[in-house]
Amino acid sequence: MRHRAIASLLPLSITLALLPAFAAPPADAPTFDPQRLSEMVKTLSSDDFEGRGPATAGEKKTIDYVTAQMQAAGLQPGGDVQADGTRAWTQAVPLLRSDIAGTPALSVTVDGKPRTLAQGEQIAVRAAMDGSKTVEITDAPIVFVGYGVTAPERDWDDFKGIDLEGKIALVLVNDPDYETGEGDFGGKAMTYYGRWTYKYEEAARQGATGMLVIHETEPASYGWATVKNSNTNTMFDVVREDPSDTHPKLEGWVQRDFAVELFKAAGLDFDVLKKQAQSRDFKPVVLEGETFSAKYDVDSEVITSYNIVGRIEGSKRPDETVIYSGHWDHLGIGAPDANGDRIYNGAVDNATGTAALIEMGRAFVQADAKPERSIVFLNVTAEEKGLLGSEYYASKPLYPLSKTVAVINMDALDPHGPARDFSTSGSARQDLLDTLVATAKRFDLRYTADSKPEAGYFFRSDHFPFAKRGVPAVSFGSGEDMVDGGPAAGREFSEEYTANRYHQPADEWEAGWTFGGMARDLQLLYTVGSELANSDRWPNWSSDSEFRAARDASADERK
Repeated sequence: MRHRAIASLLPLSITLALLPAFAAPPADAPTFDPQRLSEMVKTLSSDDFEGRGPATAGEKKTIDYVTAQMQAAGLQPGGDVQADGTRAWTQAVPLLRSDIAGTPALSVTVDGKPRTLAQGEQIAVRAAMDGSKTVEITDAPIVFVGYGVTAPERDWDDFKGIDLEGKIALVLVNDPDYETGEGDFGGKAMTYYGRWTYKYEEAARQGATGMLVIHETEPASYGWATVKNSNTNTMFDVVREDPSDTHPKLEGWVQRDFAVELFKAAGLDFDVLKKQAQSRDFKPVVLEGETFSAKYDVDSEVITSYNIVGRIEGSKRPDETVIYSGHWDHLGIGAPDANGDRIYNGAVDNATGTAALIEMGRAFVQADAKPERSIVFLNVTAEEKGLLGSEYYASKPLYPLSKTVAVINMDALDPHGPARDFSTSGSARQDLLDTLVATAKRFDLRYTADSKPEAGYFFRSDHFPFAKRGVPAVSFGSGEDMVDGGPAAGREFSEEYTANRYHQPADEWEAGWTFGGMARDLQLLYTVGSELANSDRWPNWSSDSEFRAARDASADERK
């Protein structure tokens, strides 16, 4: 999950009786059953599903459950074409799975004195994704490379010709503009240069042996617990011809306080260098007298995970497709929390979106008439490992992207009472967002732009692999202006979730959740998708969008 603000994740007194406070929904908007949504989330996030980790027993249980529910709802299978010409319920997604074998030996040497580092404490290293079976790094020099950005169009180069072969690059999280809100990288709004995925990719391009990202809670938008839980378990990647082109040998994170210690021991001031890194004049700085060592084996193999795909074939233009999406996976079984709980249940993230997909399919099946365009309900794998299931579908689509009308993604929906507003991950200018905002007014809902554009949520959810290929796409987010408690309650609940539940075993179903707000939000999303599916409209990006050219390149296929 790309965790955006979750408006309410503590028990509320709100009940469905409050729903009439809103304008009546359009007459053709179906109702969604909060109790059925609750039961599905409860089941999917139960311990029986073992945290829904890809390539585990939990995946098989999830696929069996979701396909059974889609079938019962009346959907047809929309996945891979089988030998007999029929469609399966799934799309096979080959992935490289990698695990660190045993406990990694990690250390730094400062002025000749070695210091052992504990995995998950000062540092969190990932299983190698460059194809290595063994990682053995001995006394590699450490180089601070600012934000790790190479952006010729902005006349920006944090590396400035330094040779990083055999070295470990130390890098700040987010963009150079984050601290001041001004500059060449969108101000507070994160660009793709601020994402840790980009930083690792750039490290590989620069020839670095490894890269360590310095974790700071505010610019990362999540705490160290999230970093530890997301990076010290099984890693996955799409299968690449040469993975070393994309991944350095070592990828990981270090705690800010530890990084400050390293800088101080090298006679450097972390805050001063961080300020310097916000300028294009910054030059890489070697941490003199300090080296990094690591040794561990890597168990890796190519496995097959699965996207789950339900479909309704259009009555008039079946080759044109509207997609609803959401990921089924979570973190599986991992390190225990303070209570000894090792199952990362993922109730909000993203059993809510999976239940929403099933119920959205049921609503379309029960409509008075079939939609004119086809509708696909795409439940993707390995979102938590880097949007891999959606990336695979977008790179090898079951239905042509050129004739995909739009993607409406649902991730971590609010399971409590209603809000007066809604949001999206990022606020990229496009017709689809305009349509969503206009339609919401019919439900007495207002749009609140992404409250934390600096967190880069636009790049962190399953709509992004479609967007970067030109397909109009949004990821819907529940609002924060709660009917019961207003914006203050929304902020309080969001902060509690981020600190104590996000990517932690505590993301569990609760009996006090009403699902009233989610049921109302699904009416909005149904209406947007239905009206697109029963029109000949082709939404596009704004004229100045970086995604417009890719969409326009396929315009002839939509005539």
